[in-house]
Amino acid sequence: MSFPSVSRKSRITSAANVLYNNAVYWPNHSVYRGDTPGSLNYGCINRVYYAFANIMADGGVFLSDEWADVTAPCDGVQGALGSLMHLKQKYPHLQVVLSIGGGASSETFALVASSAILRNNFAQSARGLVEASGLDGIDIVWDYPCSPQQGSDFVSLLAAVRVHLPEDRYLLTAALPGAKSILQNINVRQAAEYLDSINLMAYDYFGSWSHRSGHHSQLYAMNKEEASGASSVQYLMASAVPGKKILFGIPLFGRSFLHASGSGHKFQGAGGGDDGSFEYCQLPRRGTKEQVDKRAVAAQCVGGDGGFVTYDNPDTVKAKATFCKQKGLGGLFYSSAPSDVKDSKRSLIAAGFRTLHSS
Repeated sequence: MSFPSVSRKSRITSAANVLYNNAVYWPNHSVYRGDTPGSLNYGCINRVYYAFANIMADGGVFLSDEWADVTAPCDGVQGALGSLMHLKQKYPHLQVVLSIGGGASSETFALVASSAILRNNFAQSARGLVEASGLDGIDIVWDYPCSPQQGSDFVSLLAAVRVHLPEDRYLLTAALPGAKSILQNINVRQAAEYLDSINLMAYDYFGSWSHRSGHHSQLYAMNKEEASGASSVQYLMASAVPGKKILFGIPLFGRSFLHASGSGHKFQGAGGGDDGSFEYCQLPRRGTKEQVDKRAVAAQCVGGDGGFVTYDNPDTVKAKATFCKQKGLGGLFYSSAPSDVKDSKRSLIAAGFRTLHSS
């Protein structure tokens, strides 16, 4: 598989001059519900993370769904990855990065990162896939290094990747959770030296696993015990991670807490999908009214089939984009793009872009 390419080096160099990134994750399984990369508005997106490629126990990296990636009819070409390569020709500012890993990859990453030979295999394999596809780099989604040893191995993995994907020609990014308990396992200052961006997942602070309901993507916490987007950013910057290397994550989904009517309540179960979430395009729920908690910077709706559902809306995204500018961050990313709405007044991706680039 080979696609024509604008000079990668020129795109990486010009990318360094982008004032703020507005990036999206695009999962390949979206093809099965009729979504395509061509339906996104590239007037306000400069980077797409194509998710996910798989990692094997020998360090090999491979496409996780060849039909969706390179065969399925998609925007008049073959495969969603094929579509993105053609979109890159149309939009010279657009970067396409291969996200490797995701939820089921944690044990495999731990194994591969613990061995110098396997780390090298991973780096070589990733480069082969990037070169063959005309991609701009890779994104590591090890969900997540859960001990200091794994944190150290994570940094060693980044170092190995940089040998094969040098920073003047390729992007290297990593998605990291906002939880301080996880971030403390990693020397984030060292990691940031190898990375172009840390994609800070400033969401899932609360969910069906929590003891009480809470705003899952709150910018500010109501007490010191709670994590928040602002506290996660503060931790990274206090650990000497340059603000410009932090992309602040916006979830395009809400989390549900049944039998709760607000934040900090006891609840019983969760509505929505298997993971207790609703896509943003399904919110607010029918028969409910959207409200914004201005202190936490979080949207919510209460009632119907979701109970208390906490999410982001255009108002909260504007506030988060303003926060990014005030803190000197590198921009925003959204997970994941197909869950946004097409209406530009209601679109979170458009709201973030407009605020990042307004004076």
